[in-house]
Amino acid sequence: MPLIPPITIAKVLEHIRQNDYVLPAIQREFVWSPVQITTLFDSLMQGYPTGTFLFWKIKEDHCQDFKFYQFLCDYHQRDQRHNPPVNVTNSSGVTSILDGQQRLTSLNIGLRGSYAAKKKYQWKKFDAAYPKKELYLNLLRPNIVQTGKNVAYEFRFLSSERAKNPQENKHWFRVGDVLGWKNLNNVMNYLREHKLWEAKYPQQYLSTLFSVIHNDALISAYQEEDQNIEKVLNIFIRVNSGGTVLSYSDLLLSIATAQWKKRDAREEIHGFVGDLNRINRFRFTKDLVLKACLVLLDVSNIRFKVSNFTKGNIQKIEANWDKICGALRSAAILLARFGYDGSTLTARNVLIPVAYYMYFREIDETQLSQSGFEEDAREIRK
Repeated sequence: MPLIPPITIAKVLEHIRQNDYVLPAIQREFVWSPVQITTLFDSLMQGYPTGTFLFWKIKEDHCQDFKFYQFLCDYHQRDQRHNPPVNVTNSSGVTSILDGQQRLTSLNIGLRGSYAAKKKYQWKKFDAAYPKKELYLNLLRPNIVQTGKNVAYEFRFLSSERAKNPQENKHWFRVGDVLGWKNLNNVMNYLREHKLWEAKYPQQYLSTLFSVIHNDALISAYQEEDQNIEKVLNIFIRVNSGGTVLSYSDLLLSIATAQWKKRDAREEIHGFVGDLNRINRFRFTKDLVLKACLVLLDVSNIRFKVSNFTKGNIQKIEANWDKICGALRSAAILLARFGYDGSTLTARNVLIPVAYYMYFREIDETQLSQSGFEEDAREIRK
């Protein structure tokens, strides 16, 4: 597996913008917090290494064999957490990111997009609870590492209104603006325009930021070119064994997405888990739903392993998906009627045997209130 020539951040982001760099379905969702993003930019400014990446070069004739997703640009904690699917049409193939998604997405959000997280003590249903914020750098703070902290530069996600609000010893520069700059003359023009020419730090900060984005080839990557998905999956599992734990469900969703013919498995399961949890603030997971699929279909080996999600089993799940969803939904509604919610139902796996009963008795949610179901409900509650 060769180490390809390093490239600049600006070049990487252009590849992302043109969908030359995409994410395979086996990748988990973006999980980094704003603090992790600002720390990454601080590390770049301080000249710290950010680690190597792992790319998978997919040839044109194999592009349609797999499912791919775009990088997130404008992250929204409620409305835009899932990567949008992308149709790969590049005649020269594409590069799929096996290791480094969190870092590259963070760069994409910081330089091209925004981050909207829920404010504390705000209702989730209100749009105002999720203010759109972009990444800014304070050009007037000394770049000194404070005691007990590892950061030297003051990067923050701010709303445009907050960034424009005059503050002592603060001049907030929107980091994404540097992406459109062509050379250091843009630095000088900005300093003159904002009367920062005589200030101590702005010229140094902006020059460093420009070099980090446009001049320094900081993105180093190993590139796998084997088109065998089994080999690539094994590589992916190994390189993602540390850091944020990669759940089996993320891998299984990718396999299911490639095998389902009429639906997008990732979108279906993500959406269903959300619907299930809205019943009574439950906290069911993708893992639990996928485990339930094995149990409800009487698969001989129900251990939660990738090897049990064979092509045949995955296609069987798709064929029975509506019935599986109906049984799980009926079970969740019944548990809610028993008085359980996300906080009180501590053994979430109890959903599976209840759903199994619903599945084979073919009981849907309309039957839960009928008199003939009262005895069943009492026994289930016991």
